[in-house]
Amino acid sequence: MRSTMRALLALTLCATADLAGAQTVYKCTADGKVTYTETPCPNGSGTALAPPAAPSQPPESAAAELARQQRLSKELERDRHRAEAKDGREMERVARAADARQAKCNKLKLNKKWADDDLKGASAGRAESAQRKARHAAEQLKLGCPG
Repeated sequence: MRSTMRALLALTLCATADLAGAQTVYKCTADGKVTYTETPCPNGSGTALAPPAAPSQPPESAAAELARQQRLSKELERDRHRAEAKDGREMERVARAADARQAKCNKLKLNKKWADDDLKGASAGRAESAQRKARHAAEQLKLGCPG
């Protein structure tokens, strides 16, 4: 069991040797025991295990996957920009509608104020007409600007 674990450790060292400067690992056998070391075996009976060569290019499947993910990323970014632009247009539309409602309310309030002023200054002969005008202005304000 221990020798199996050591062998796995040695293989792991060999597999990662290119990351650690591509060092050679030596397999030594002494008294029926196998050991792995970075230095040559003392009695010269060991075997040098050369590190595997690093791949010069990633495998085609990895390159294809990278290209696919880059395409997907661009599509998602384009969709996000479209959604943001749509949201921006909607926000502008809502803001314009709110401004229009506010302007309408302001106009109705001003009309009511003028009708109330006319009622206060109306002569006895025009009082009934001024009251009707003030009542109509109040009703228009109530309908146009609830709350």
